[in-house]
Amino acid sequence: MSRVYNFSAGPAMLPEEVLKEAAAEMLDYQGSGQSVMEMSHRSKVYDQIIKEAEADLRELMNIPDNYKVLFLQGGASQFFAEVPMNMMKNKKAGYIITGQWAKKAYQEAKIYGEAVELASSADKTFSYIPDCSDLPITDDMDYVYICENNTIYGTKFQQLPNTKGKVLVSDISSCFLSEPVDVTKYGVIYGGVQKNVGPAGAVIAIIREDLIPDECLPGTPTMLKWKTQAENDSLYNTPPCYTIYICGKVFKWLLKNGGLEAMKQKNIEKAKILYDFLDQSKLFKGTVVKEDRSLMNVPFVTGNEELDAKFVKEATAAGLVNLKGHRSVGGMRASIYNAMPIEGVKALVDFMAKFEAENA
Repeated sequence: MSRVYNFSAGPAMLPEEVLKEAAAEMLDYQGSGQSVMEMSHRSKVYDQIIKEAEADLRELMNIPDNYKVLFLQGGASQFFAEVPMNMMKNKKAGYIITGQWAKKAYQEAKIYGEAVELASSADKTFSYIPDCSDLPITDDMDYVYICENNTIYGTKFQQLPNTKGKVLVSDISSCFLSEPVDVTKYGVIYGGVQKNVGPAGAVIAIIREDLIPDECLPGTPTMLKWKTQAENDSLYNTPPCYTIYICGKVFKWLLKNGGLEAMKQKNIEKAKILYDFLDQSKLFKGTVVKEDRSLMNVPFVTGNEELDAKFVKEATAAGLVNLKGHRSVGGMRASIYNAMPIEGVKALVDFMAKFEAENA
């Protein structure tokens, strides 16, 4: 069977070039006589893999020297707890609720201290980003938290909130490396890699050094202390070695293809094709207000559940897979991450036009 166009929200498509390279190295990584899956994380060979991955990520994102880059396990969901464990000195933080993942992070923070809902878009099923220009932030808040791109609902912060001098913590899982970012605007920026960066199994955290505490909240496991991980260069225990190796290959692929500025232009072009179709369609409609639309995740509906199910089934048969919306919202969702070629988006739009003509 030939490769399908995979619109999954994660684990998601990886660049074909990267997969072919990994396949060629599967049994023998660069003359070492072993697979990366088998090698010791303490070996010189692996040490070079993880160090190169970090150096390439620093180059891609222009990460300043006073930020640590950590490759960790547990995904973004575990990191929801790591943030308050490591940052809640005053036991109080502000959360902006723009979707299910921000809400989960907020609920997790409540276990450790006072989590304050600063703004929310729950009133309209998270179909927009609330105004964050003048939030009720108080002096005793340790940080302000956002989920920058909402995978399920397809919204994106086009401008960062005014945190009134407080440290900004951002979950960028589904917009990671999709466009340039100014790392200095954040205290902590992190994401699970299985959407736009690599295979499932790792979370990458970029943390300003002065925010890595000597003391965490009582009861914080050794493994979840950022200081433990930072002092050991992400090698305190066996890291997700193979996932990091693939991420490193994706970083090289991005650098080779013009970096994040070039990626952003491609992503804008891809998203425009799909949004332009949705905006003129009589059958399909997008669910997000135009000014807050994500370039990565595009949810849409017909307004009829049976028709939605029929669309997903026929699209799958046509080689356009994983278009079903998240179980919490239904409808459809096309995730068009960096590795999705423009041909895939065009094929989707052609199929949608055909489906509309047949089911009008």
